[in-house]
Amino acid sequence: MFNRAVPAVLLLATSSMCAQAADTATHGFLEDSKATLSMRTLYFNSDNRDGSADPSKTEEAAQGFVLRYESGFTQGAVGFGLDAQALLGITLDSGAGRHVGSGMIPSDGDGAAASWSSFGPTAKMRVAKTEFRYGTLLPKLPILLANDARVLPQSFTGAQITSNDIDGLTLTSGVLEHAVGRASTERTGLSVAGSTRDSNKFYYAGGDYNVTRDLKAQYYFAQLEDFYDQHFLGLTHVLPIDSKSALTTDLRYFRTTSSGANSSAAGRAQGYRVSGYTDDDNGEIDNSTWAAMVTYTNGGHAVTVGHQQVSDGSNFVQPNQGSLTDKGAGGGSVYLPTDRMIQSFARAGEQTHFGQYTYDFALLGVPGLKASIVYLKGTDIKARNVSDQSEWERDMTLDYVLQSGALKGVGFSVRNGKSNTDAGRNVEQNRFIVNYTLSLL
Repeated sequence: MFNRAVPAVLLLATSSMCAQAADTATHGFLEDSKATLSMRTLYFNSDNRDGSADPSKTEEAAQGFVLRYESGFTQGAVGFGLDAQALLGITLDSGAGRHVGSGMIPSDGDGAAASWSSFGPTAKMRVAKTEFRYGTLLPKLPILLANDARVLPQSFTGAQITSNDIDGLTLTSGVLEHAVGRASTERTGLSVAGSTRDSNKFYYAGGDYNVTRDLKAQYYFAQLEDFYDQHFLGLTHVLPIDSKSALTTDLRYFRTTSSGANSSAAGRAQGYRVSGYTDDDNGEIDNSTWAAMVTYTNGGHAVTVGHQQVSDGSNFVQPNQGSLTDKGAGGGSVYLPTDRMIQSFARAGEQTHFGQYTYDFALLGVPGLKASIVYLKGTDIKARNVSDQSEWERDMTLDYVLQSGALKGVGFSVRNGKSNTDAGRNVEQNRFIVNYTLSLL
């Protein structure tokens, strides 16, 4: 079914872009080139507050460098270009007994590697307002989010086409084959948490449509071959109240069902299974998840309240390679409002209430300073042979970006998170982050 859907989306985008090719204005391959060097220093401390598993505490620091080059497009009806990113991570502090568990630095023996690096080029082509890319990709889509929660970002390799030829509508489709973890230099296939097998085909297609200036609708379909099919529906509405305040409503729904090997007992026996609670303890993916949240903003204040519900069949899933290898492939993001510092609140049966308060200190004469606190409470988590479980998390963040002087643009972030859960170990985390991006071209 999906293998026929992708060509249809590509055909629609190609027809539209050819009709508008003559209207495209380009400058040049070199003239529009950009290059940046992003630097991030991160201190990571995670203290397991209970249980006897080793280590009881993870503590380390690292420095990341991300050099990105983006060319312009050659002139003409069809433009060609080339992007590239070079990543380098350097361990500042770690050691045996303090390394395992951060998901930030590759392992080397009993401790952390001294450094790690990778390089990823991306070829691109543009016709009218449609772009085709092949190579290293960092998708930011509801069905797949490249994780950037440590010193270096997670990346993927494959092909993607994005069309903006129809006013108000963005169409996206593609296929991904490999992933490089945020703490790794090696490519892996794509998988789900708990599986020992992988897939080299992640297909996706969908679109974002601005129904009005204040209302956006989304639909995406994704298929991780031999694991699952996933449909996503999203709706975001902004209601202006006055010049200083607004009410934003965000609705999200996912329907995920088993596909290929995961849908058969024989395939699951080979390792194509998902971890966590499943019906009959069979490892088959079957999940519906919805979330609704409302954010009220007034001047520098923002208050968010919401609810999320995960069905009983299995955990919510999106690609996660953490079970494939111990070489830094783990760590992933999911497009849920409950995906936070420590927990994602995406376990089978889980119902989560959450609230967040954010304040921007610019109105008090301190531009660049922001603070937030969020609390989440999850209940009704399904577990085998025990009663339903619960968990909670509280995160606090303080961010500041220098607004002037020689260090203008340098950002500092202090984060503290605490999680208590019946489904795992109680954890308290502290992170200190320094970010700076330097424009080279």
